[in-house]
Amino acid sequence: MRHQSVWAPAEDRPAFPTLQQDLEVDVAVVGGGLVGMTTALLAQSAGIGTVALIEAGRLGRGTTEKTTGKVTSQHGLTYAQLIDRHGPEAARMYADANQAGMELVAALTRDCRIDCDLTRAPSLAYTRDPARRRELEEEVDAARSLGLPATLTETSALPFDIEAAVRFDHQLHLHPGRYAAGLAAALLRTGTGVFENTRVSEIDEQRDGTVLIRTPQATVRAGAAVVATLLPINTIGGYFAKTRPTRSFGLAARLRHPAPQEMALSVDSPGRSTRPWADRGPRGLVVVGGGHETGTGQDTRHLFEELEQWTRTTFDVEEIEYRWSGQDYTTPDQVPYIGRSPMSDRILVATGFRKWGLSNGSAAALILTDLLAGRDNAWLPVFDATRIGDAKAVAKLVKDNLKVGADLAGGHLARLLPHHSHHLEPGQGALIDVDGDPVGAYRDPDGTLHAVTPTCTHMGCRLAWNPAETSWDCACHGSRFDPDGRILNGPAVEPLPTVDTDGD
Repeated sequence: MRHQSVWAPAEDRPAFPTLQQDLEVDVAVVGGGLVGMTTALLAQSAGIGTVALIEAGRLGRGTTEKTTGKVTSQHGLTYAQLIDRHGPEAARMYADANQAGMELVAALTRDCRIDCDLTRAPSLAYTRDPARRRELEEEVDAARSLGLPATLTETSALPFDIEAAVRFDHQLHLHPGRYAAGLAAALLRTGTGVFENTRVSEIDEQRDGTVLIRTPQATVRAGAAVVATLLPINTIGGYFAKTRPTRSFGLAARLRHPAPQEMALSVDSPGRSTRPWADRGPRGLVVVGGGHETGTGQDTRHLFEELEQWTRTTFDVEEIEYRWSGQDYTTPDQVPYIGRSPMSDRILVATGFRKWGLSNGSAAALILTDLLAGRDNAWLPVFDATRIGDAKAVAKLVKDNLKVGADLAGGHLARLLPHHSHHLEPGQGALIDVDGDPVGAYRDPDGTLHAVTPTCTHMGCRLAWNPAETSWDCACHGSRFDPDGRILNGPAVEPLPTVDTDGD
């Protein structure tokens, strides 16, 4: 079994240089995932001016390649809740934006001639619990009132009976890695300035009305900047305090018999999401589930095991070939933040997609492009990135940030037992004591000890060891680091300091 995403981009995708010299552009896009690439491509095509796209690693190698690859306006049981909480007008904006985001993916796949296994298929949100049937009926009514292609069904291609399902027809699924590679190739053809392996450390709006973007080797001055880094880096807009980081797990399996060709999501607990995997023909299946908040300090390997066990007991599995995990952020009112950052007219953001980034993120690119071009956008009010939210959202923010305050005070130390480095077995990580100071240590399978300062470089929260993914994770705002301190997820922009343990 390969411990990597099944959606890795094609190896023949374009490669781009590191930014080595100062640059002046009209628009700088920071973050080379789906949102950043799509926004850069649309902005360049709209003739807004010169565009630069800056990515810390390789294009499409972050959250974009770790999704389910579903592109759908069906986001579980969403629309009845949206209407109840935000009203029908706001719910319609959300629905229209995600339908448009989905169709944008289809249009770009066609127009840019991207070979990414794009397929139209129905999407189901189902329950096996008779007590929840009315909830699904209400969701169908809500979705249909917003113009969405929703119907109620009691049948599916799943190998078990269901009580009922909300069905959306004409949805999409694709290979997100190949889609990202296709967007990269399209950017190359348009002449957009794209820079990989260039980590942005600071983004500031200047008094002269420009935005200054700093990297280790060079500075970019732009008329406007789009921050598309999953969560805005550093403290931009305060979004680190307005969102919560969550992780989920995925696997790709080859079955002995044909897999269901519809996309399906259980609304019961534990949630399970399935979709076809075209690389293995009719017998390929992708399964995702088992979410938890980042940096729990608990051994989450059992979540991988439970997902695999469910897959094997539900389907006739010949082999599980891949397994991986991904991260996303949720907002307190369940709607992404898209638009101008607070206190800034020239720094735009998109974050908080709640694991529905392929449709929401594509919709975000449409909204951001309109803002860059000085055009109105009909969907902007519901996604307004400067909003505070309703009383329920504010209450959740207070609760979440009280927890963050405890972590800032060093709460993570109580979750891990200190070890002496000599007691770490190969493959084990923990906090150890070195001359009275806590050190984050991991002994790799070869026996080599890797040691870092276990304090997040973002805002100083203590880190927790994640044995399922061999990483140091921050529960405060979701930054993650590998055993040598390199950044896996922001908002941190500085690696962890390494520690000399005097040869173990």
